[in-house]
Amino acid sequence: MTALVGRSGSGKSTLLQILGCLDTPDTGMLTINGREVTGAAPATLAGIRGAEIGFVFQHFSLLPRVSALDNVALPLVYAGLAKAERRAIAVAALERLGLGERLQHTAAELSGGQQQRVAIARALVRDPAIILADEPTGALDETSARDLLAILRRLCDEGATMLIVTHDAQVASYADRVLEMRDGHLGERGP
Repeated sequence: MTALVGRSGSGKSTLLQILGCLDTPDTGMLTINGREVTGAAPATLAGIRGAEIGFVFQHFSLLPRVSALDNVALPLVYAGLAKAERRAIAVAALERLGLGERLQHTAAELSGGQQQRVAIARALVRDPAIILADEPTGALDETSARDLLAILRRLCDEGATMLIVTHDAQVASYADRVLEMRDGHLGERGP
């Protein structure tokens, strides 16, 4: 787990967009799992995003009138999996995050913390190489944020690779490594 910190305008979001294959760098190159992807065709980048990168956003980006199960299964539709297989994988992801009792609840019926856990389950269903989280606790109360950070820490301890963009020192304290952006330059911050 790596936390990326820095002031507004320092380049954190730009870096996250480049790492997520949503934007391209002006110079240099981006390699994901040994594959150089800088300048790849949009369709290729979409495939890489779907297979290699899980996204967790501050505002969850869930479909509000769709069940938690169907929100989590959505990336698997794009992956071409059969309905029964999508369901089994999505159920397992939701149960892993403590939402086994809320499978059929719509996103609008869930608390903020539950919605964020659904968003994390959705990010995990394709077993991505990296999870990019942009201010994942920003819309949560303190208790929900602490619970979510414990879940993220557990996922990393189980082998997930995660980059969390945050302004919150509490969030950064959960990370193994803290990087800091300053005026577009990336450096490592001390303990």
